[in-house]
Amino acid sequence: MDYSTVPTPVACYADFCLIPVGTGNVSVAEDVAEVQRLLQQSGLTITMHASGTTVEGSWDDVMRVIGQAHTVVHQRGVLRVQSSMRVGTRTDKRQTAADKVKRVQDILTSKQQ
Repeated sequence: MDYSTVPTPVACYADFCLIPVGTGNVSVAEDVAEVQRLLQQSGLTITMHASGTTVEGSWDDVMRVIGQAHTVVHQRGVLRVQSSMRVGTRTDKRQTAADKVKRVQDILTSKQQ
């Protein structure tokens, strides 16, 4: 098989946590705010939470904006940036992160009755 012709998935969601390393500052809120500004301007669907952000869109757009997030933090003077990431894809149907949460909430609601 010629692996160079294998395409990337059409769409994905990535839950990522970007970590500025070696800043000497306990708080990373300013760096996170700068990343959120970038993500908000990206046009992608984003959901910030206490431990990171979920980004939804095309594979290429999602991976590009995560790379850009690293760059904007480097531009703030941070020499080292680490990210942990979980990426999900589906081929059977379109499903947003909100859809996934709603599905579980619906199950919880139906079990309480």
